[in-house]
Amino acid sequence: MITSNIIKVFIPATASFVVGILFAPVLTHYLYKYRVWKKVASKTALDGTPATEFEKLRATVHTGTETSTPRMGGVLIWVSVTFVTVGLWLLARLVPVPLTEKLDFLSRSQTWIPLFSLLAGAFMGLVNDLLDIHPSGERGVRLRTRLLFVTLVSLFIGWWFYAKLGVDAIGIPGDGTFTLGALIIPLFVVITLGLYAGGVIDGIDGLAGGVFSTAFMAYAGIAYFQNQINLAAFSATLTGAILAFLWFNIPPARFWMTETGTMGLTMTLAVIAFMTDTPGNGYGIAALPIIAFPLVITVLSNIIQVASKKFRGGKKVFRIAPLHHHFEAIGWPSYKVTMRYWIISIVCAIVGMTVALLK
Repeated sequence: MITSNIIKVFIPATASFVVGILFAPVLTHYLYKYRVWKKVASKTALDGTPATEFEKLRATVHTGTETSTPRMGGVLIWVSVTFVTVGLWLLARLVPVPLTEKLDFLSRSQTWIPLFSLLAGAFMGLVNDLLDIHPSGERGVRLRTRLLFVTLVSLFIGWWFYAKLGVDAIGIPGDGTFTLGALIIPLFVVITLGLYAGGVIDGIDGLAGGVFSTAFMAYAGIAYFQNQINLAAFSATLTGAILAFLWFNIPPARFWMTETGTMGLTMTLAVIAFMTDTPGNGYGIAALPIIAFPLVITVLSNIIQVASKKFRGGKKVFRIAPLHHHFEAIGWPSYKVTMRYWIISIVCAIVGMTVALLK
């Protein structure tokens, strides 16, 4: 049984990596052929003022530019995951032998919701990216519209957790559970919005891919040890696809992830964290701030910067926010920032897995 479960997790993960590697040249061809990048470079600070420090940084240290590096590289991730997930489901029905039936991990109880969240976020992100590359220099879907979309989708998923799956509490390491009742719904919304805000970590070649792949790998391990094998297989499949993306995103990046990747991944991460909590008799939510620490610190650095400029007469705490750009601004090479974030992500994943599996 243990061997077959490991196979069920590892084969889809490997398959999504291979599919992503094979799909990347096709995607790259069309991204460059149709010049899928911003036609007008533009960047504003978090408070709406011109991002002068960022423009200086981009001119001196960034290997790619907004007007020459294709966007929408996140398509590679969700296409690969969907192809493997649906492909194995179809294979199990067309060739119903023990191996194909074992590899099918698409299930109502464990993978429908995360797959839905991935595709819903990817679709809205794709619309944003398509508008972002318009020759008129449009800035994509307005932020308030994207936030409303994330809120509505997460409200639906939060209601599904509460009404359909009976989730009304969160696990507290060492102290059992804390019952929230219907308040579990707004909690899910807040966590999803917070993770989505962390998606701006997609700002240096290789950074987002390393952080997201580590986070989903950690939750694959958590789900596996909770015997949520289908969820573990889905999380591992995501990891494989993200690693395929990362293969082409390391400096100099062939393409950037952008919203069609980050929106779907952050929403899905929130879903998987909840599914590895009380539904899996674990502490997936408590582990989330640890496993997703690079995303958390990214959001906090933005909040601190905006608050400082508002209440301290325009004074900034960081040279540039979010934090990873601050490190670049003080002289760290972008590859050093990326690799150190990778190291931190791995350590956080190990600690977070330990917390999530405490009994």
